[in-house]
Amino acid sequence: MNDQARATNIDEYIAKFPPEVQAVLRRIRLTIRKTAPTAQEKISYKIPAFRLYGRDLIYFGAFKNHIGLFPPVRGDEKLHKATAPYRGEKGNLKFRLDEPIPYALISRIVKFRAKQHLERQASKRGKR
Repeated sequence: MNDQARATNIDEYIAKFPPEVQAVLRRIRLTIRKTAPTAQEKISYKIPAFRLYGRDLIYFGAFKNHIGLFPPVRGDEKLHKATAPYRGEKGNLKFRLDEPIPYALISRIVKFRAKQHLERQASKRGKR
């Protein structure tokens, strides 16, 4: 990605990549949007991110040979096993651009993280 002008929104971020990568990024964005329709979009750490209930839900970014998905998945053994083939050295996920992107898995991850956020939000309300 050309970092001369930092993106201020997700559309600008996506526009900086070749058309084939743009298509993948748009589909990931749509997958997240469909799974967590109330999440707010933003750019954070120079990559697209979604925020839900005041907390960061998920980040994604394009790199030379892969799409990265952050943060690591924790708290669900089935999901942890399903993400194992994509796990990077710090637990973040790497989806190679020369292989099919697992959009259904991305949706499962977002759904799980949204559920975690909702539970945290509910527990905060209960403590008031």
